[in-house]
Amino acid sequence: MGQSKTPEAKAPEAQLAAFLAKYTDEVAALGESILEEMRRLYPTAIELVYDNYNALAIGFCPTERPSEAIFSIALYPRWVSLFFLQSKGLPDPDRILQGSGSVAKHIVLSSPDMLHCPPVRDLMREAVESAKVPFDPKGSRRLIIRSVSAKQRPRRPSANGDASSPQSEIKTKKKASGRPR
Repeated sequence: MGQSKTPEAKAPEAQLAAFLAKYTDEVAALGESILEEMRRLYPTAIELVYDNYNALAIGFCPTERPSEAIFSIALYPRWVSLFFLQSKGLPDPDRILQGSGSVAKHIVLSSPDMLHCPPVRDLMREAVESAKVPFDPKGSRRLIIRSVSAKQRPRRPSANGDASSPQSEIKTKKKASGRPR
């Protein structure tokens, strides 16, 4: 309840652009640049888009089955996170993964360049290699809008001066405690 399949009136790219436009210019630009880099890294991924209550999430999947997604990027009002959706058993020697979930964990990205930092790159390579279903090297990218929540939190930071934001630098000594909210 609260979620519905989106009407097919708009092309998926136009719908995604409209979802991104709800964010501040800074977060939208960061999300778009990370999305562009993820598309370059995983050109055969099927992108499943969920404009959910808490965030705009774009999953990178080998099939149309959400349970087989390997990554997602999620845009929040103040930051963008990269989720590792099959993180159980994923080696994280640099302890950069955040979150207390047993299946999915994330890192906060301050730029698309972070996708090429050795600890992040190694995690991404390992996630792809250990995925339940691999990306199809002969496949082609598709963008599918899966759902839009009728009720959503604001996509822009509140004007009350709340400056809280997650730590966006990779910690290599100790895992950050807590999950950004």
